[in-house]
Parts: sequence; structure tokens; C-alpha cells
Amino acid sequence: MKVKLGTVVCVGGAGGRTMPDTNLCLEALSALSGCNVEPTTGSAPLTPQDFVNIVALKEFYKQAGFKELEYPSLGTLSLQDMDNQDLYSSPPALAQDPGPVESLRTTVKINPQDFFHPNYNYDFTNIKDGSTTFLRGSEQYVRPCGWNRVALRVTQRYDGGDCWLGTGKDAWPVSYHGHNMDGSLGIILTHGGCPNSEPEFLDAAAACLITSETRGRGVYSTPDIKMAEKYSKRFKSKVDGKTYKVVLQNRINPEKRKKCQREDIWLVYVPEGYNDVQTRATVQESIRPYGLLLKQL
Repeated sequence: MKVKLGTVVCVGGAGGRTMPDTNLCLEALSALSGCNVEPTTGSAPLTPQDFVNIVALKEFYKQAGFKELEYPSLGTLSLQDMDNQDLYSSPPALAQDPGPVESLRTTVKINPQDFFHPNYNYDFTNIKDGSTTFLRGSEQYVRPCGWNRVALRVTQRYDGGDCWLGTGKDAWPVSYHGHNMDGSLGIILTHGGCPNSEPEFLDAAAACLITSETRGRGVYSTPDIKMAEKYSKRFKSKVDGKTYKVVLQNRINPEKRKKCQREDIWLVYVPEGYNDVQTRATVQESIRPYGLLLKQL
């Protein structure tokens, strides 16, 4: 089965601005998206928001039984995730001849100058926050200590300005998206914060969440970087031969996010019966990526 989607287009605080090798960042994007991401100096249609669309909806559509995703500007994207094999750390036989794996991946190009925003890079590798509390959108922000953040260029890319990226009460809270985060975590929504305009939301969502076939209709993320790390994608870099974990750092629309029974899991619910365009639109108005997090093993 194949599903079709439409398309679309992040920043953090200033700090350590040294950006990891661009090719390493491209490898990380490849690992997350399941594509072969290559650089170009020309215009490129793929944006940070496209990555959230692809990565976040991958598990959602896999659960629905789809095998491929047809994405504008990308073509056909496999949802098989190469049977969960890491991008560059395949078994020895494949590692010596990666062609069979990589040939199955869609090749896409990005312009690094348009995609990354080095002024807002921040290296948290050797930072420890201890008991210090940070807030984003009046909610606790657990900073990604131990990770190196490569900022994505998303300022002035969305309607309504950049207040969602700020630190004030109008800012969106921070969430992290790890690989394969879905309803298999056994999550049921709480009974708090349900909009009056959606009286059947909780019952319908909870029913979906405990149905083995769907395991929850929606996109999962977490405000806890340690939880995200458990579901992070790993890859072995061709640049330096080292193995890395990669996670997306996002801002999540507080009006669209639903808290689950577990405090460390948030759900962007996709109602039953939504078509591909509605599903994509739900993600685009709910989750915006602004950082690519890398951690060396």
C-alpha cells in the first residue's frame, strides 16, 4: 500500500556555535528520514518541516499498513526502514557493499546554507544543568545536556512570526522526537485538558490507543531527552567511523498537544477518517523542528 502526502518548512539559544562536519549532519538526516540526503548549492525543496512530516508520520502510516509514502519533491519513500537496520552500521557483508541498502533509498538534496543556521548552534556535550530549571512556554524545558545541537534555519519561515521559538509565555514548549516512538508504549490519555468542543475525544483516542492494530492514532514526542534517547536512531558515520545517536528537537503547539497518562509522553492526535492532506496539516500546525541533536557513542 502507498500513501500520498503533500509538503511544507527551527532555532535555539546562542552558545557554542561550532557546527559538526556538514557531511556528518547529512548522514544524521539520512538516518532519520530513511533517504540518502545529499548537498547542493542550488535551490532545494526539502525543508526542516518536511523532515518532521516524514519522520513523525513514518510510524503512523506503518501502523496503518502502508509500505510506501509518496511525498512531493521526494517521490516514493519506503516505510520499511530497511528492516530496522542502521543506515551505515549494517552487518559486515552489507557494510562492505552498502549498495543494496542505499540503492533502495530515495535520494534528496538540501542546500546546507538554507537548511542549517550555525548562529544558533549550541553544544551541550559537557553541560550539566543540575537543579537549574529552564522554561519554554511556561513549561519546563529539559535541555539536551550531553548532545550537540545543530540549529535548523526556521526563523521567519512561518506565519505569525517567531514567538513560538522564544522563551516567554507565548513560546511553544520543547519536545524531542526519537525513532519509532508510537502507541506501543502503552499510553492512555488522561482526563485533563479535553476541549469542550470535542466531548468524544478522550473515549475515541483512548480506544485507539489500546487497540493493537493501531496502537494510537497520532504522533508521539517527549519533553524528556532521556526518554527520546531510548528511541534515538543510531548510525555509523562514514566521515569519522564513529557511531552516533540522532534525535530531532522540536517546539510543539500547546493547543494541539495532548498529555498522556505518562508525563513524559505527548501525543498529537490524528482523528479517525482524516485524509492524507488533513493528516499532514495536523502535523505541520502542531510540531516544528528547530534542532538536530547528535551524540557520539
